[in-house]
Amino acid sequence: MPSTPPAPSGIRTLPSWLLGRAAARGRGLVAEALAGEDMKMWHHVVLSAVADQAPVAQAALGRSISLDPKDLVGVINDLQDAGLVLRSPDPADRRKNAITITEDGERTLDRCAEVAWRANNELLAPLSAAERKQFLALLTRISGTEA
Repeated sequence: MPSTPPAPSGIRTLPSWLLGRAAARGRGLVAEALAGEDMKMWHHVVLSAVADQAPVAQAALGRSISLDPKDLVGVINDLQDAGLVLRSPDPADRRKNAITITEDGERTLDRCAEVAWRANNELLAPLSAAERKQFLALLTRISGTEA
């Protein structure tokens, strides 16, 4: 497998560059793991969000995960064709669609969560348990997602 050439010396120590490289490696590991479950990254994200929010209006779902409505429709179509979600009129506003997860969707999500965690454990393998905890706390702080 060809290696990536080193970054120019002026950027290879920038935290933003290092985070980007780590994120790319993590996405690759997770994408490979999910492919083993016949799932793509955005499909996993949407299925996870539906599980958290269901029943959820399609538009609200897209906003919650920052996915363009056109792209979301395709992902939901794929998930519905696979029997993992149901799309039906929203009881609160029948002009909108509400998305819910099916039992098959829940089982698939459980398997995907397991393989995604294994991939993340591979990503963090060079760190001790204490370092992982500290690293995740620091990432949470700088990502702006701290609760």
